Amino acid sequence: MNQFFFGTYPYIALTVLLIGSIARYERDPYTWKSSSSQLLRRKQLMWGSILFHVGVLVVFFGHLFGLLIPIQVYEFFGIEAQAKQLLAATAGGIFGTMAIIGALILAHRRLMDPRVRANSSFADTGILLLLIAQLALGLISVPYSLSELSSGGVIKFMAWANGIFTFDPNAASHIQDVALIFKLHIVLGLTIFILFPFTRLVHMISAPVRYIWRPGYQIVRTRRKKA
Repeated sequence: MNQFFFGTYPYIALTVLLIGSIARYERDPYTWKSSSSQLLRRKQLMWGSILFHVGVLVVFFGHLFGLLIPIQVYEFFGIEAQAKQLLAATAGGIFGTMAIIGALILAHRRLMDPRVRANSSFADTGILLLLIAQLALGLISVPYSLSELSSGGVIKFMAWANGIFTFDPNAASHIQDVALIFKLHIVLGLTIFILFPFTRLVHMISAPVRYIWRPGYQIVRTRRKKA
């Protein structure tokens, strides 16, 4: 089971994530959106959305770069594994808390407001609850991570992640003996990857970054010249 969940399941998840996202964009481009319900209850959405998005983006990219950058790079800059693990646990705890508070606000809004609930799909509600569960697992794992600073447990996860992307058949063995909470966190994260192409999460791939440097004024239609 360890080999399946941490040696095979990651490739299943990444394949579905990639092919599913491309297929949805090609076949149903008009469903590629966040389906905002801002007009129904704006104030609660604003606070929940800001807390959730800032928190979850920092956590996501922290995981991404923290796991995939080889430990030799950190050692080159004089950052020991224990220091990296402490930084990851501290930042993850702070921004994870911010994200889960925002997610709980959004979940309360989506479940308790009749108008928002009526305009929500099963996938909208389901993926939000899964994200809350994933954030909760991550926060629960913080004390475990802090208790293992002396052993440099973060190296095991870095070796596993790098092993997956370098097609190391023994990648799963690196985390065979880690605490169950970490394994649950990884498996649920991979499951969210599988569900990603079929939910509103796809909008994060097409974030409107170009709006940052767009002109100040937008031309909606040209002005007709008077005869």
